[in-house]
Amino acid sequence: MKINKIILGIGLSCALALPACESVIEVGPEFAEDGSQIFTSLNDYELALTGAYSLFRQVGYFGNGGQTTGAWSVLPDLMSDNLVQTAEDLANWQNQINLEYSTDDADVAASWIAAYSVIGQANLVLRNIEQFSETDPERVNRIKGQALAIRGMVHFDLLRYWGVEFERNSTALGVPYKTIVDINDMPRRLTVEETYDNIFRDLEEAETLLGDVDQEINTSNRAYIDQLTVQAILARVNLYAEEYAAAESYATMVIEQMPLADMDDFQAIWGDASTEEVIWAVSFNAGEGSPASSVFNAPSNRNRARPATPLLESYDMGDDIRYGTYFSTRSLSGNSRNILSKFIGRGSAEDNLVDWKVFRTGEMYLIRAEARARQAGKEALGLADLNELRAARIVGYTPVNLSGQALLDAIALERRKELVGEGHRFFDLKRTTRTLTRTDSDLASTNLSVSPDAIEWVWPIPQGEIDANPNIADQQTPGYN
Repeated sequence: MKINKIILGIGLSCALALPACESVIEVGPEFAEDGSQIFTSLNDYELALTGAYSLFRQVGYFGNGGQTTGAWSVLPDLMSDNLVQTAEDLANWQNQINLEYSTDDADVAASWIAAYSVIGQANLVLRNIEQFSETDPERVNRIKGQALAIRGMVHFDLLRYWGVEFERNSTALGVPYKTIVDINDMPRRLTVEETYDNIFRDLEEAETLLGDVDQEINTSNRAYIDQLTVQAILARVNLYAEEYAAAESYATMVIEQMPLADMDDFQAIWGDASTEEVIWAVSFNAGEGSPASSVFNAPSNRNRARPATPLLESYDMGDDIRYGTYFSTRSLSGNSRNILSKFIGRGSAEDNLVDWKVFRTGEMYLIRAEARARQAGKEALGLADLNELRAARIVGYTPVNLSGQALLDAIALERRKELVGEGHRFFDLKRTTRTLTRTDSDLASTNLSVSPDAIEWVWPIPQGEIDANPNIADQQTPGYN
């Protein structure tokens, strides 16, 4: 029984060229369509859940390979002002870096397919699992809770690229929400508000279920989604939705259970020698790809994207432990280059093989700091969070006293410094409606200025989806018709 194998309703070439193919979001299992006879035990569901986790490693989601980079790993930094494409690159992902994507863009389609394949596998786990609720309810809770969390989080990731807006009650276009495995189900694109409704429903149910399970989900590592992870996801989603009180509350729940790492452990996180501060990480082992080889490819010494000079200059280079942990130099033909070495490998290895840290406590502090700074009467608490994070990263740090826009700007800068390379910068600029300006590029073609209302902040629905799904044919992202 091949529980964890997924067949996309169409291949990539089909997505781009053949209108008669099934919908791109029709990702179904390779066995019988109705599926009623497939899973006969909870062991089968466990295997299917393992399959869902494995799909996060695929190229187009967190994995990198060939001509495609991880849409939710390093690509948001490549698309922003954090990383600068160099002449050493082979012009991979050029459309995304230049923000010149179109409806037939192969990387956009690959990311869409990757996300909905994870969702399809999660739906496979959820289908009919309640048949075991009476006999083994806590085990069902553990399996079902993880699958619901995966489904909710991945739809949120889709919303980050394809959502026209992020405001909680926005009637602008969001994304289709898939909840069943059915070859005939071709959902329409929901509004942003409706998309959030579904995301919060899944995540909040997952949080409840994962509070009553048969065994501890994470023991020696943080490779699976437990209740703490769901609370971290909810903190992030609520920040995007501008539900600041809820974002603060969920971030606090996580911080109380997972404190900031001390300076020695912080440096060890990036070579997977420590799991301090790691809330959830997608495991990458030999033969399973790499989450960050599209930035500095260590085995070939190819510096495809260097850290931007304004970013490097924003650090206290002598006392901020992040500077020496995140960045280093490598020579090529006698020339020294700055590299992002954050994901270079485990121990002394330089093979880009590390686990992808999806959620960390550092982000939770920044979520809470911003959420508090945006609530009346809580600026001082937001400032305290900012100072506490900086004190954990900067030797001999002296607290600052900021308020108003100056405090928000400082928090935004700290997010940039703390989370560089972790897939946040493009989305942070988008959600806070800031202008993206690049003037530090090695290649003149990648210098640009993108205003907050520009079309480039939102990806088009792949043309294969538009052609195959009659219910979405009239819902292309505005500006790409």
